[in-house]
Amino acid sequence: MNNIEEGQKLLLDFKKLKKAASNYENILPVVVQDAISMQVLILAYVSESALEETIKTGIATFWSTSRNELWIKGDTSGQVLDVVEIRVNCEQNSLLFLVKVRNDGACHTKNEKGKYRFTCYYRSIKDGSLHFIKEYK
Repeated sequence: MNNIEEGQKLLLDFKKLKKAASNYENILPVVVQDAISMQVLILAYVSESALEETIKTGIATFWSTSRNELWIKGDTSGQVLDVVEIRVNCEQNSLLFLVKVRNDGACHTKNEKGKYRFTCYYRSIKDGSLHFIKEYK
């Protein structure tokens, strides 16, 4: 299997930031961590309106750079992320959302049992290819 989300072939998208920068919205990167385990779940982007929506609702809301629209996490998948705390880095050019995962996980991909993965970081690089991390497979 050689696709990006489920494969073991290393296909890193080094053009992602250039694509995100050409977006119509002004955005900041946001690291999303589980508030209990402190495990990194996803890296996403927020616009001003996404941050305002997050603060207003308490649900992680992002700016989708691929769809160029507001993305309320869990709206279609049910994998909602309840925001516990929002932190700002020293240069005020990125954010950290500490969240509680409401259902299975934060990732939109599923394991072989059909459950959403807890984190989007479920593979590691070894010898130039990707290998599934056992606990997330």
